[in-house]
Amino acid sequence: MSLKNKPYAKVSLSDLPDLLTIREVAGLLRVSSLTVKRWGKKGKLPAIRINSRGDRRYKKTVVLKLLGEIVEGV
Repeated sequence: MSLKNKPYAKVSLSDLPDLLTIREVAGLLRVSSLTVKRWGKKGKLPAIRINSRGDRRYKKTVVLKLLGEIVEGV
């Protein structure tokens, strides 16, 4: 089974680390990994680049805010 055909894994928000991978974010938002990358380029979902390869990681708080789980100022 290729990665394109793989179903999204169910992820519990409390079990997630503070920095999420593209696959974890895509699973939470129920979009493709390519969509997550595109949103990063547009500034909708900023990425943190790590290591020499430039792998992307996303802050859990930013993803939760995008989901509407966190309300600012409360």
